[in-house]
Amino acid sequence: MTPLDDIDRALVNALQDDLPLDHRPFAPLADKLGLDEDELLTRVRTLRETGVLTRFGPFFDAAAMGGAFCLCAMKVSPERFDAVCEMVNAHPEVAHNYERSHVLNMWFVLACETPEDIHVISDQIEDETGLPVHRFPKLQEFFIGFRVAA
Repeated sequence: MTPLDDIDRALVNALQDDLPLDHRPFAPLADKLGLDEDELLTRVRTLRETGVLTRFGPFFDAAAMGGAFCLCAMKVSPERFDAVCEMVNAHPEVAHNYERSHVLNMWFVLACETPEDIHVISDQIEDETGLPVHRFPKLQEFFIGFRVAA
């Protein structure tokens, strides 16, 4: 991977802050960094394509909009892991999916439009995979303000 230049580092750091809710949210950031808007957008695209940025988009408070999140885990045999992963990830409600070194080795987050949909989707995953889905609903929310300095 090509090392980041000073402008890319400043861009990565700035993208972790709020972007304005505006028709052209990148224009003020481009001005701040001394770039034109097209150059900034090209840099963002390149950072995504090279894997420097793995996710870029808004975070929504699902509960405030009537929805729900739920952390889920499954025990999947190594020989079935990839196939089960494909089945789980085929659900658009699956927001994240990670392999862990634990007896419950597949962990994923369901982000659903209603709290009831958590059970509907996790039951579908159980039916499709033949494996139990362990649900770990949120008991308390903590905002940690996670940022990574580039």
